[in-house]
Amino acid sequence: MRWSPFLGIPLVIALISFLFFKIFPLSSLIGSPPPLQPRLFSAEELSFYNGSDPQLPIYLAIVGSVFDVTKGKSHYGAGGGYNHFAGRDASRAFVSGNFTGDGLTDSLQGLSSPEVKSVVDWRDFYFKTYIYVGKLDGRYYDSKGNPTKYLKGVEAKAARGAQLLEKQKDEEAKVPSCNSRWSQDEGSEVWCDDGYPRLVQRPIEIALTGKMSKRCACYKEDELEQAGLEVYEGCDFFAKKCRI
Repeated sequence: MRWSPFLGIPLVIALISFLFFKIFPLSSLIGSPPPLQPRLFSAEELSFYNGSDPQLPIYLAIVGSVFDVTKGKSHYGAGGGYNHFAGRDASRAFVSGNFTGDGLTDSLQGLSSPEVKSVVDWRDFYFKTYIYVGKLDGRYYDSKGNPTKYLKGVEAKAARGAQLLEKQKDEEAKVPSCNSRWSQDEGSEVWCDDGYPRLVQRPIEIALTGKMSKRCACYKEDELEQAGLEVYEGCDFFAKKCRI
């Protein structure tokens, strides 16, 4: 019995096809699916993406920008520590720490410039870390997706906050801060490697947060008579270390 030379052709074609698709997978030939185009969400639509439906991705909004945070579902999904952010714009809670009721709002009214800057910094973090999927129709974007006056005001206030923080940083660099540590047995203590610990008010803090606060700074001996410097209670005048 004689074999036809044509009988081996299908086998050769099959072998070539196998090797071709081994080297060039079908997915590489077709290409990745196009990314989702950013869209405009209503507050009601966004609420569906709160992590309660395992068939849907998890979205959150901050300063009106909406992000897919599904890759962090252990945090943002049902039962996760950050689930209160999912399905809504809770911009204020990023700095207030109030995760219940009225605290879960997108309003930044009454926050200081540095606090608003902190919220905007969080928005920038989400742009870098998660997938941007659109805008939220409401306080920050109108029904056509255009920025509102409120958003422009927030961004301007954040810029002022950045300037104030930089100014405060420069001011505080002139007088170094104290070292500090805390232990359960001994409590808190502050000390200076060069100079003496003093409590000093932060005047710029009034502009930053609307209230006065103090910090521990190290002053040299010839600077200790300045007005406004406080010795820690129970600490000697020339002590370099104070337990507080």
